[in-house]
Amino acid sequence: MWGIAINPMSGQGKGSTIGKAVAGYFTKHDLEYQIISSSSSAKFRESLNIFVEKYPQALGVLSVGGDGLAHMVLQAVVPKSIAFGIVPAGTGNDFYRALGWKDEELETLLDSITTSPATRIDLGQVDSEWFGAILSCGFDAVVNERANSLSWPKGPSRYNVSIALELPRFTPEHFEITLDDQIISTQAMLIAVGNGSSYGGGMKVCPNAYMHDGLFDVMILKPVSKLEFLRVFPRVYAGSHIHHPQVDIYRSKRVRIEAQAVAYADGERIGQLPVDAHCVPEAGLTWTR
Repeated sequence: MWGIAINPMSGQGKGSTIGKAVAGYFTKHDLEYQIISSSSSAKFRESLNIFVEKYPQALGVLSVGGDGLAHMVLQAVVPKSIAFGIVPAGTGNDFYRALGWKDEELETLLDSITTSPATRIDLGQVDSEWFGAILSCGFDAVVNERANSLSWPKGPSRYNVSIALELPRFTPEHFEITLDDQIISTQAMLIAVGNGSSYGGGMKVCPNAYMHDGLFDVMILKPVSKLEFLRVFPRVYAGSHIHHPQVDIYRSKRVRIEAQAVAYADGERIGQLPVDAHCVPEAGLTWTR
């Protein structure tokens, strides 16, 4: 039995369209499946938990949506050691890219998932919640908060509009960051803890993060002027921002972050700091490229 978890609202309705195509593929190939979908997050979680309890030996659960849906699926499948696959239908799809996939045709992706064994990857755990790509706090979390409140524009441009709205009034915070072997006390604009390499639809904030080494990449952006931030910001898409003198990169299995700020993981709100995160080797079972 396969689970097909669909967020019909992802990608301005793309989730619904792609979800139907995924179901059609499974029907065509005589693969037994069950659709898991709801317009309510609470009901979706309930349906997903019922599925994994009923089918603890499920062949896998496919997440058809964006990073938020994949994040939700992780919470249900990881404790059961059920494999998960990601079919991109959101605006960011950063977790999907972190697994090595790019712009595969849907049938090629599903062929790979249904005919090859899943492999183990590292996952992050912040407090009691699993995450796949990036845990962040500081300016990017503030931007996430604003983006989630906007009804316009749609798609990735909403993030850029939120940057324009928040940057003029943003001030750096003081952070206390505890790593495996040191404590860092610093003013910073943002902190990114990377199990994967990107967020925000391809921003390679931790470009060298690797999901098979048992370690996070921790990126700290120290204060820069707003003009300098705007000048450097485009470089994040290539990952070359890490060479800026105000950017520090550390590697650590465990990270504790303390500040008067909010944390997000995989684009989902975790809550107020402090938070404790650790990298759990081979915690996730999935399909990679």
